[in-house]
Amino acid sequence: MASPCEVLIETQDSVLATHLTSVAHSETKRIEQKFSRYLSNNPMANINHSDGKPVVIDDEIFRLLEFANSCFQLSEGLFDITSGVLRQAWKFDGTGNVPTPEAVKVLMPNIGWQKVKYDQSSIILAKGMELDFGGIGKEYAVDCVAKLCAEYATTTSVVVNFGGDIQVTRPRQNKQPWHIGIESPDDNNGSTKILKIVSGGLATSGDARRYLLKEGKRYSHILNPETGYPIENAARSVTVAAPYCIQAGLLATLALLQGANAEAFLQQQGIKFWCYR
Repeated sequence: MASPCEVLIETQDSVLATHLTSVAHSETKRIEQKFSRYLSNNPMANINHSDGKPVVIDDEIFRLLEFANSCFQLSEGLFDITSGVLRQAWKFDGTGNVPTPEAVKVLMPNIGWQKVKYDQSSIILAKGMELDFGGIGKEYAVDCVAKLCAEYATTTSVVVNFGGDIQVTRPRQNKQPWHIGIESPDDNNGSTKILKIVSGGLATSGDARRYLLKEGKRYSHILNPETGYPIENAARSVTVAAPYCIQAGLLATLALLQGANAEAFLQQQGIKFWCYR
């Protein structure tokens, strides 16, 4: 779920820097072990292999489920964390291996957030269904790490960076912004656009590394849970600035889900964004 965690700290205090780095990596590991769908002995595995039986959940899982529910409502059903089962058919490895209609069709009955039953203490997931927090998990981890760092570094600016998903805890003491680079999806030379950020979150979503290409047609990894197929006319990359990384990540993903209307959607939100096609 989480990319390697990088922490930048505006301080000459090596003890504080070392401590914050340790705190960041410990929290990253905790979230990874709890929410990763790739592990076989964690709460997510227990939920995804429950075969319709109730599974006890804690407050943190409940809060993420509530956030996922808000995402589902805001997107009118397009942001659906049960749609991760489609990865059984879609392998976004840059090849032309587009799945057959039959391979997609057989998975569709296992998609539908409205089918999930949960409350503060338990969740019931029908047999064959799975939850996948990948669409919000990395940004959630960024914000959790940033919150812990801010508690220890009360006067020091800290940048938490998970592979381009970023949170800056507070303005720097010299009032200068941090300079953050974002890659252009069409750039083969690795150059970046430099953004200036004083505080808050920054997140990017796109298909620079996860896509299929067949007979000249590019298939984005952003899938429509109602059809089982990639969103048509999706932007190549969307970067959003917001108060918190998880907000930025949600808005970037929602914009991709809007297809050709991504820019209009983002303009309506009254936020800073960078959209590439």
